[in-house]
Amino acid sequence: MKGPQRIACLAAETTEVLYMLGEQERIVGISGFTTRPAITRKEKPKISGFSSAKLEKILAVQPDLVLAFSNLQADIAAELVRAGVEVHVFNQRSIQGIFNMIATLGALTDASDRATALIAGLEARIQQAAETASYLPRAPKVYFEEWNDPLISGIQWVGELIAIAGGNDCFAELSACKSAKERVIAADEVVQRQPDIIIGSWCGKKFQPEQVLARPGWQAIPAVQTGQVHEIKSADILQPGPSAILHGLAQLQTIIQRWGVQQMHSKHWS
Repeated sequence: MKGPQRIACLAAETTEVLYMLGEQERIVGISGFTTRPAITRKEKPKISGFSSAKLEKILAVQPDLVLAFSNLQADIAAELVRAGVEVHVFNQRSIQGIFNMIATLGALTDASDRATALIAGLEARIQQAAETASYLPRAPKVYFEEWNDPLISGIQWVGELIAIAGGNDCFAELSACKSAKERVIAADEVVQRQPDIIIGSWCGKKFQPEQVLARPGWQAIPAVQTGQVHEIKSADILQPGPSAILHGLAQLQTIIQRWGVQQMHSKHWS
């Protein structure tokens, strides 16, 4: 077996990809936030949170490679490097970035052919979704809320998935901002942009639509008036890996297509 033999994954999406490539035997530790595939939680020891980790716990599994994600794990990565461990920090923020991450993992584990096939399958899924979206009466304005206190929106790969499913991200201009702090918005900005659909995906906690509906002034939003307030679980869309395409995109499609049907019915009866 070529490449690293003992891989510690500090983010869920790298674990998911290694399983999809058939290289799960290399994994010696995972993040406690990992959900896919479900068997990982039985098979692999949890060695970290997401933005928090104890160095000793990671070192205890004797990794020859640690896979981390973004600036949120930069301090952990620096500690590991100082401890003499090889670390690769991914920073995928777009659909193309997800594909690049998969290709890199394929190269690292001598599974490039399987990685290419996985990417081709995900591209076909995206193409299929885009074709379905072409039948919508118009593109709805979609407000996607990834956190509620403060309000955060505009994360890049989600905006891209919204567009593929046939919608327009209300805060698409924020997609170039990598830090969540740069994507904080005011509640009245959402009212001004009049979204047709609101989707909540509060990372790590349950979305509360009643809280959204009770916000001052939000009764003037079309999505609130027509009951188009939905949840997509953060594990399905806010982890930048295959799940965002296989599970997140599918749910976006369902929500947007149902909105399209609602539009056609309202026109028919008006």
